Amino acid sequence: MTTDFSPRKIFVTAALPYANGAYHIGHIMEYIQADIWVRYQRMCGHSVDFVCADDVHGAPIMIAAQKSGLTPQQFVARVSEERKPYLDGFHIAFDNWYSTDAPENYQMAQDIYRDLQNAGFIAARMVEQFYDSEKGIFLADRFIKGECPRCGSKDQYGDNCEVCGAVYAPTDLKNPYSILSGTKPQLRSSEHIFFTLSDPRCVEFLKNWTQDGKFQTDISNKVREWFRQDEQGRVELKDWDISRDAPYFGIEIPDAPGKYFYVWMDAPVGYLSTLKNLLNRRGVNFDAYMDQPELEQYHFIGKDILTFHVLFWPAMLYFSHRKIPTNIFVHGHLTINGEKMSKSRGTGLDPVKYLTLGMDPQWLRYYFAAKLSGRNEDIDFNAEDFQVRVNSDLIGKYINIASRVAGFINKRFNGRLTELDADGLDLLAMLRRSRHNIHALFAARDTSKVVRDVMLLSDYVNEYVDRNKPWEIAKQFDHAVRLQQVCTTCIEAFRVLTIYLKPVLPALAANVELFLQCQPLDFSVLKQPLGAGHTIGAFKHLMQRVDTQQLEALFTAQAENCALPSSVVA
Repeated sequence: MTTDFSPRKIFVTAALPYANGAYHIGHIMEYIQADIWVRYQRMCGHSVDFVCADDVHGAPIMIAAQKSGLTPQQFVARVSEERKPYLDGFHIAFDNWYSTDAPENYQMAQDIYRDLQNAGFIAARMVEQFYDSEKGIFLADRFIKGECPRCGSKDQYGDNCEVCGAVYAPTDLKNPYSILSGTKPQLRSSEHIFFTLSDPRCVEFLKNWTQDGKFQTDISNKVREWFRQDEQGRVELKDWDISRDAPYFGIEIPDAPGKYFYVWMDAPVGYLSTLKNLLNRRGVNFDAYMDQPELEQYHFIGKDILTFHVLFWPAMLYFSHRKIPTNIFVHGHLTINGEKMSKSRGTGLDPVKYLTLGMDPQWLRYYFAAKLSGRNEDIDFNAEDFQVRVNSDLIGKYINIASRVAGFINKRFNGRLTELDADGLDLLAMLRRSRHNIHALFAARDTSKVVRDVMLLSDYVNEYVDRNKPWEIAKQFDHAVRLQQVCTTCIEAFRVLTIYLKPVLPALAANVELFLQCQPLDFSVLKQPLGAGHTIGAFKHLMQRVDTQQLEALFTAQAENCALPSSVVA
């Protein structure tokens, strides 16, 4: 396929959701952002493998399973079974969805550990660790809360602060308490295994890797803070505790009885093991695939897990002699109607409820695209803004183009298009010239500007319609040629705009392809008009408007456990 670009080979992941519950709307937002970018790359003719998996290990899963009367494997299997309707429902097309509790992940995590050990980056030493004497268990970081040692924020977890982003050991917390029993935990000694991030080789590699201009500006500025020098000009990174004591649901550390990998050690390995599982099923050698020098590797993540992906993960890969990520794409948080999401306060947006109400998933894809950029910025889902953007812009501007002229083509000309006149050719040339900017914006994940530009182009097309008034031309029986030309111009313009929006609205684009009776739309056919004599199909409504009652119902409290409609499940 011919495009404006040389074909690329790309490996893409989104952050692995923790398998202790259903997706929330933040997961869906991230997956939609990644899915749009992947679809865009494929429309350019690039080869993309897009994978994700359930992150299933750790004490939280183990304890949740116990409460449910299930084994951890049974518990996560039940959660995993509920994933597909969400993904299909919002048209998120991963090539493989897997689990970190899979044989490929066990083997790969242990292999990486052994390689790091052979390279001199693994050390063992005694540490004091919090222990819940009431529950009889060493406490995982997420089962300890207290005040952040840096900013003083209360109720922060034992590994990092969600307010200031600080990373620390659980013992650094002020006024710690166990969230399992509410009691003050005891300090007990235990031998733990560390990845020596403080090694000067690690520090030097990470300084160079994080400051070479690849990251978003705000991310580079944030990461730069981690490499501040002390009075002696030294940069110190803390060693990373990668072990947990039994009982623990996870992967055993080789040659260390009773020790398991901390979940954040084996979770990112799931990116690779999920890819390996996909390639194995295709009959493709994983090592040969990863050894391709032209292969690009990207991870879409939220800003709350930045440290794991920008420090620990690339260092693990680099010093175990594996390919490091080409880039990490970081997005901000999502608020709902100006408030942080809170289930107890009813300020969330339930993806299942959205679908069960019969709300079009493409509305949400379009709205997120209209809000997201390539920057690490928080975005807000505002119900009124959502309705206006879908009804006034997406439907009122873009879809309205086809609805205004398709009837004339079908009734007067049996669906046949004709040659364009000079005015129509000028309009189409202007629309096509915008492809360079559209490409740059999609590539930079700045979909808010893509949507803005496409709506501006839609305005130009609607101005063309208003200027030529096909409904007036239709009344003049000797102006049939002119009517057919005007309507053909609008149909061609609609096709170009659909190509620009297809990564955002794949299901709508598929229906447009049926309506236009044309080959699949991608950037290779942008400059190729349907042509005189091409016959389009009958126009059918492509999208309904957002109904106020649906929006009100979406944010109205109701009983949980919504069932997905069969059309979504299928």
